[in-house]
Amino acid sequence: MNDSVENTKLWGGRFTRSTDKLVEQFNASIDVDKRLYDADIEGSIAHLKMMANEGIIPKEEAGTLIEGLGKVKRQIENHEMEFTPGLEDIHMHVEDALTKVSGDVAKKLHTGRSRNDQVALDVRIYLKKETLLILELLSGFQKVLVKMARKHLDVIMPGYTHLQRAQPILFSHYLMAYYEMLCRDIQRFEDCLKRIDVMPLGAAALAGTTYPLNREFTRQVLSFSSVSQNSIDSVSDRDFVMEFISHASICMIHLSRLSEELILWSSAEFSFITISDAFTTGSSIMPQKKNPDVAELVRGKTGRVVGNLMSILMLMKSLPLAYNKDMQEDKEPLFDTVDTLKICLEVYTRMFENIKIHKDRMLAACSQGFLNATDLADYLVAKGMPFRQAHAVAGKAVAYALENQKELDDLSLEEFKTLSDLIGKDVYDAIAIHTMISKRISYGGTSFDNVTRAVEKAEKNLGLK
Repeated sequence: MNDSVENTKLWGGRFTRSTDKLVEQFNASIDVDKRLYDADIEGSIAHLKMMANEGIIPKEEAGTLIEGLGKVKRQIENHEMEFTPGLEDIHMHVEDALTKVSGDVAKKLHTGRSRNDQVALDVRIYLKKETLLILELLSGFQKVLVKMARKHLDVIMPGYTHLQRAQPILFSHYLMAYYEMLCRDIQRFEDCLKRIDVMPLGAAALAGTTYPLNREFTRQVLSFSSVSQNSIDSVSDRDFVMEFISHASICMIHLSRLSEELILWSSAEFSFITISDAFTTGSSIMPQKKNPDVAELVRGKTGRVVGNLMSILMLMKSLPLAYNKDMQEDKEPLFDTVDTLKICLEVYTRMFENIKIHKDRMLAACSQGFLNATDLADYLVAKGMPFRQAHAVAGKAVAYALENQKELDDLSLEEFKTLSDLIGKDVYDAIAIHTMISKRISYGGTSFDNVTRAVEKAEKNLGLK
């Protein structure tokens, strides 16, 4: 009959009418999941080796199919395969191409498995490799930050709270704060890798299979750390995808916060840094403009990754066990997150190697805004005054200086004496910028010695020493 189901449909046996062409287009995922071809072929080769080892199919046939899969892989890599919605996904494209290369024996490839456990395997193989790459990129960015911290160990800048000048800090201390954030990002991805590194193949559609599959053998071939324990969970678990995108979102938030500061500091109002021309753009109408577009794009792409997290969370919300077609939509947010995080880390690693630091401008900014008010209070505490009282005296000193258009270190000793008799000539050394840095000796503080030790420790951890 004219409307019989096409022979190309792997599932067409129980259907009597062809799939509507619009439904084919709507149902297909090949435009998205074709990037899984390498993982799909790797998983199929492992499956064939296992079946041959267990006597499920003859070793000669397995060898023929493994050789054929190698040819299919080269076809895809050489852009010789035509991807069509009628074949739905990468699994069906690979099997169809294998049939053309190896003949009807290719129909044995799908023995003992379902596309449900097949796609779960493919995504895990893919994400395992990508997570390892991202860990390398994170470490690479850390190395650039630590090298910059080493180069600018003695550069002093204002530290901010509420975007108001607060206390002087070392610029190297600031950089090491982002090093610490990236350390936590690395820890999260390393921990997530444990949940990714689980082999689901053998769960079949949801209930397992009647074939004597040796899942441990397959695990070893694919170098997974463990085998999934429950066949239903194996095909319906996307926790590892949600977890990965969650960690990526946190990492992108870190990059976004850094972006905001780069944008501010490269402005004429701050002029703390100059970003290389290679990582900025101009204006189509204003010739003088030099825009920090890379930093702005990283800041903007953060919203994209966080949106991907919301997408996958909403996708999985309320899904009954086991596999549902909804889960086909997990790959777009995952792939986009991987691509976005990788390029942001790569471009920032290159950009930071070419940022110029204006240390004189940073230091000058520390001399205005009463960044030494807390140190005046601490000075009075050292003289025996209770801190709350010392805080009030320092506040009055700031009010007086503001009224007289001075900074604290511009006040004469006589002016200081009107505020407290405990203040002596040694106050000027106590509230000097370098003294303020040197005295921040509490563990993790911004003193020169503390930051030097932190940089040395990071250099050792990163293999820079």
